[in-house]
Order: sequence, then C-alpha cells, then structure tokens
Amino acid sequence: MALLPPDPVFCLRSPETSSYHSLCFRTPEHLYAGTAKGTVQLFDLQTNRTSYQLSVGSSPILNLAHTSDDTLITQEKEGTVKLWSLADADYVLRHEISTEHVGFCRLVLDAQSNTVIIPRAGATISVLCAKTLSEMIRFAPTAEDEKRLPFGKVMCCQPIEIYSQGYLLVGYESGAIALWDYRTGRPVETTALFMTTEADCLQTLDYDPVTNRGVCGGSSCKLSVFSIDPKTHQIAVKRELAIKNAGVHRVRIRKDLKVFVSAGWDGRLRIFSWKSLRPLAVLTEHKAEVLDVTYSDGKVAMWNAPVMAAAGSDGQISLWDLYK
Repeated sequence: MALLPPDPVFCLRSPETSSYHSLCFRTPEHLYAGTAKGTVQLFDLQTNRTSYQLSVGSSPILNLAHTSDDTLITQEKEGTVKLWSLADADYVLRHEISTEHVGFCRLVLDAQSNTVIIPRAGATISVLCAKTLSEMIRFAPTAEDEKRLPFGKVMCCQPIEIYSQGYLLVGYESGAIALWDYRTGRPVETTALFMTTEADCLQTLDYDPVTNRGVCGGSSCKLSVFSIDPKTHQIAVKRELAIKNAGVHRVRIRKDLKVFVSAGWDGRLRIFSWKSLRPLAVLTEHKAEVLDVTYSDGKVAMWNAPVMAAAGSDGQISLWDLYK
C-alpha cells in the first residue's frame, strides 16, 4: 500500500502562465523548462526564479537536452530540432533540422557517443551528431519487418549497451518494442510487449542495464516491467503493475536505481521501489496531467539533497527531495 505523500520542497510557477512540457538540468542549480508557448525558461535554484528566457518557436517544446560543452538542444512538437550554443550569456541558433515527425516521441541525447536520437516520419529513427545535427545512421523497418509485426509511429526510444555493444531500444504506437543493432542497422528482436486492447498505445520506456530490466507505460492502466536476454536478445514481460487511473506520459528510473517514477495523465506522480517494484508514495501536488520528470545529478545547495523535478500542464514545476 502506498504511503501518505510527502510535500514538495518548492513549486516553481510559470512567469508567462503557460504549461510546461519538458525539463532538463544543466547543473544541479540550473533547471531548464520548455513551455507550451515555445519558450525555454532557465530557473536558478539558488533563488527559485527565472534568470533567462529563450524564444524557440511557436510550438510546444516537447523535449530539451543540454550537453557538457554548453550546447542546448530543443525539440518542438511540430517537428523541428534546433541546436543552440552559449555565447556571451545568450543562446545563439547554430543548426536546425526538420524531423518530419509530428507527435509525442522525445529526442534523446546520448552523452556517451555525443549523438542525438530523433524520431522521423512513420517508424523511422535517425542518429545525429550532437555538434552539427548531421545524420550518422538511420533505423527504418522494411516491408518484411512490417509484415511480421506492425510498428506504427515511433513513440519512445533509449540507447542501451549489452555486453559493451550498442543497441537502440524503441517503442512504437502499436505496442511493439524493437531492439536495433548499431552495427547492422537492423532489428535483432521485435516483440509485441505493451498491448491490452486495440486502443492501448505505448508512450514511454526506461531501461536499467545493471539489473537488465526496463519499464514502460502508455495509455493503459498498467506499467509493464520487462527484461532483455543478453544472449538471445529476447524481450519478455516479467511483471505488470496496476495504476488506478489510465495514462502515463513518462517513466524514469533514478540513477541510484532505488526508485522509479511514473508521471500520470491524472496529475499523479507514482513512486515505486525499483528493487521490489512495491509502490512507495503517490504525489498529488499537480492539478492536471504531469508531462515530464527529471532528476538532478548532484545536490541542490538550498535543500542539501538531489531533487526530482516534475513539469505539469497546470503551469507549475514541483521539486521533491525523495532521499529523505
């Protein structure tokens, strides 16, 4: 049974009365937030106020990523990805690309390979250089692949390693999950993992290479915990976790592997133990759907602890100290 919810350590409010779609930390003290109005706001967590605002476009900022060399990458819901570099305390547009993808799949920054993984039209994905946005590899199912298992639109993805070899884990609108091999550009495994009814749609996944487990969710009232056989690459559901109200925008495993969180359409943040999968708490601060969740890499000085930040369509960002 879930415990009584703790209180957030602080709630940040939008200065322009807009919902928040995406979050990322640059440092533990600097939180970037993408809005529905096409702007990116920088919050200084030493003062809990906005210290900078960047106008990106007119479409909601679906996702954000910040590299170690002061490069900001923005993804707009209408399909444009832009690369900004920091110069004289201001972000300057350096490159942009149209992804031909209008939907909900978020780009992923792979810091280890310095690449950006973006959705394309249909079931296609591109891996781009994080410095120039030039395409390095493209993953696209063939007609034969589609005959074996329908894919639909790309909904979520994550680069992973198995035995030190790179793969891309991709979830599709149909509920299928595919494991693509970077060496061949081909899927080594495709499984219909997340389907209860025809109306269900996979929207989010996360994977932990240490325990070789992942978790995914979407429009249904369950979360699916899966594993990948390192030898056969077979993807299999190990357990299903029921949630009270259907719909999850994001699942995120914390880096210390102690907990994971789901961000619900009902505005609830559900915290689970990653080891036992037991529900720990339901956070009810948001009054509308929660669209994104992220964790700071280090301690935030004001609370002397790492924090979890959650973005909502209610125009607030809640900050949580779940370590205590």
